[in-house]
Amino acid sequence: MPIQVLLADDHAVVRSGLKTLLVNEGFEIAAEAANGLEAVELATTLAPDVAVVDIAMPLLNGIDAARQIQKACPRTKVILLTMHKEEQYALEALRAGVRGYVVKTQATADLVQAIKATLQGEIYLSPGISESVVNAALAKGTSKADPLTQRERQILQLVAEGMSNKEVAQRLDMSVKTVESHRSNLMKKLDLHETAGLVRHAIRIGLIQA
Repeated sequence: MPIQVLLADDHAVVRSGLKTLLVNEGFEIAAEAANGLEAVELATTLAPDVAVVDIAMPLLNGIDAARQIQKACPRTKVILLTMHKEEQYALEALRAGVRGYVVKTQATADLVQAIKATLQGEIYLSPGISESVVNAALAKGTSKADPLTQRERQILQLVAEGMSNKEVAQRLDMSVKTVESHRSNLMKKLDLHETAGLVRHAIRIGLIQA
């Protein structure tokens, strides 16, 4: 039975290219997603062998999507596609349960290898990303606690994408008052006092791209 792969990227052209690459290698595309929330829903429903997820997606970024996918279906191996070679992104991804970290510019050469490695229980990093990143991510006591809850991170991303409190409330199916409360709490935690500061923080921790 072919390996089932979920593709999640908000650019249809990128998904098409990856689909062609993987199908030619004998994999089967179980489904495609255009944002992080859709990726989580599809992974939860279909439980594919592998989920290939872009790090920068609307509504829910790839790292938080990976966290939710791992919680919903632990058997699914998550591989993150990214433009970032910086260690902090790779560390955060590995701590979220990502098993493969593939730089987009090397995806054609690396993705198939990454899928095969993760299915064998290995962790795969694109060449150029130090193995010390893996050791640092997996070493006990090195994980720095994220002060924000998962819901606060999701609201932070949506606010940074330009949504109003009302739009966030509609998107997440909650009251405006609840969104305002979450937003107030995350601003206190981050010691920020304006939306621009939230946007800068979201960019800094990789929730959105500048």
